[in-house]
Amino acid sequence: MINMFLTLAWLASVPVAADAGQPRAMPPKPVPGASAATVRVAEWIAASGDNRSLPYIIVDKTRASLFLFDAKGKSLGEVPVLLGVATGDDATPGVGSKNLAEIGPAEKTTPAGRFLAKYGLAAGKERVLWVDYATSVALHPIPTSATRKERRRQRMLSPTSDDNRITFGCINVPAAFYSKTVRPLFRRKGGYVYVLPDTKPLEVVFPRLRVQALMNGSGS
Repeated sequence: MINMFLTLAWLASVPVAADAGQPRAMPPKPVPGASAATVRVAEWIAASGDNRSLPYIIVDKTRASLFLFDAKGKSLGEVPVLLGVATGDDATPGVGSKNLAEIGPAEKTTPAGRFLAKYGLAAGKERVLWVDYATSVALHPIPTSATRKERRRQRMLSPTSDDNRITFGCINVPAAFYSKTVRPLFRRKGGYVYVLPDTKPLEVVFPRLRVQALMNGSGS
């Protein structure tokens, strides 16, 4: 009975683009190389209108890949990314208020979840796409302050995702992709960033996936 009430509560919270007079996102075309989790989340976003007519990004942490979509669900490309050093799906409480030198290795996680990302100022008055301002997680190119010892560019270009964890938690993307594609799309109204989990079940991070399955009659 409790599960039924929880399901009904989630059903009530699912955005219905058509009822709001907004265009529903088109079902995304399969993205070559995308994981089953990425495909499932992309299909759910398009079917439910969860992006609320804003552009969106899906970050697959296990593959260190980023997939970009416009407001209508059209795939605009995939790029490699650099992520937080530590494996994990939750940010350490209070980490956003710490100086970089105070953040321990285990605290350098890129949290999983659904985030409304918007542009804002960071240190040095640089404008970045804040994924989660409270935990100081932003999406931006490799910072110029990064040391050569970290080999961030080489890590991003390597054929494996095993060496792509090097940041304090932020998501580093190729500079050209950021300036020519991400920034023009997100500059005015922002958009959503869906970060897939390392270890948590997908339905725990995105509970509405379960609701979508029930609506489609495929839930158990």
